[in-house]
Amino acid sequence: MKTPGDIDEDAARDPAESAGSPISHACGAFEEHAASRAPALSSEQLLQGRSCVEIRHNGATYCLRATRLGKLILTK
Repeated sequence: MKTPGDIDEDAARDPAESAGSPISHACGAFEEHAASRAPALSSEQLLQGRSCVEIRHNGATYCLRATRLGKLILTK
């Protein structure tokens, strides 16, 4: 019997786990390769106080910026 303070383990699970997906992070890294992944960078580390940081990928330049509401936007 659950009391109001109990944690619902099914509700607390990662959605990727409950869907049976091997993907554990947005970057698409599989759980078995977690030890070989590069450490995550914070948005503060990437932006370093700037409003936009340019990222070059496959010959295209993108702008990564943080909104006033704390969301990240990547535009081409």
